[in-house]
Amino acid sequence: MLKIGTIELGEQSLLLAPMENVTDPSFRIICRRMGAAMVFTEFISSDGLLRKTDKSMAKLLFSEEERPIGIQIYGHMPASMIHAAIMAEEARPDIIDLNFGCPKKKISNRGAGAGMMREVDKMVSITREIVRHVSLPVTVKTRLGWDENSKNITEVTEKLQDAGISAITIHARTRNQFYQGTADWTLIGELKNNPRIRIPVIGNGDIDSPVKAKEMFTKYGVDGIMIGRAAMHAPWIFNDIHLYLINGMISKPYPLRNKIQLALDQLDLSIRYKGIPRGIYEMRHFLVSYFRNLPGFKEIKSRLVNTVDENEMHNLIRSLIYYS
Repeated sequence: MLKIGTIELGEQSLLLAPMENVTDPSFRIICRRMGAAMVFTEFISSDGLLRKTDKSMAKLLFSEEERPIGIQIYGHMPASMIHAAIMAEEARPDIIDLNFGCPKKKISNRGAGAGMMREVDKMVSITREIVRHVSLPVTVKTRLGWDENSKNITEVTEKLQDAGISAITIHARTRNQFYQGTADWTLIGELKNNPRIRIPVIGNGDIDSPVKAKEMFTKYGVDGIMIGRAAMHAPWIFNDIHLYLINGMISKPYPLRNKIQLALDQLDLSIRYKGIPRGIYEMRHFLVSYFRNLPGFKEIKSRLVNTVDENEMHNLIRSLIYYS
């Protein structure tokens, strides 16, 4: 049973990873409907929250349908991170998640995200103060280490546990790997079996099929699995994995009619939360992902990515049924 604070997420839980420009309210709702036990906001800059920029403040918004939900923040200045965590708590999510794993150079090279892996004492100090200043459970998402020569995840997890976090999610790569190569879950498994670790351990990295998800649960004993890029292309992966974990059945390819209905529902949600034309603009990359392998999709793609008319977009999506 994966339990974060008082939040019970069930056995062999599947969580949606926070992804910039992906995990907006419309996509989070779709993933919850598809079986994600918990979702997270896009990561939010602590400095942006302190300045109350429109972009950062908008990322705090969510609906009741998305619960349980975590708000994820990142930064490198202690005072800013603490203040941002307090602001995030005021939005009333279920948990506060600290991003100590983003590998992007503009973030990690200034000491935020995965850059914290090179300043463990600072990371722990910030975490301890945030735990002290908020009443919600605090969790951390991080990586194995900065590079192959500094895989310090065991030391980091033990210290973060002592600082008071309620769970840790580990992407099974170093910062220097970014998203290249194969994710190595070996250290995650060792950490889960470490008798000194009492908090839930959630694994992340390269989970793109039900078979692989079951293998990670069985082989490494993690409390939960977080799915990112695979969900971006196929949010129904949560349901497919659940079905396989329960009865060993491999789902048939997700029916085109179901994809079309999902896309229509997500479009409506995107427009509800972001209005027109932005809700249509930001739906485009999802449509390209969902239907990229559909025969004949190239013929209609240019029209889908150029229209800003709501009715035309609905009609174009419905017309995809004829391209099967």
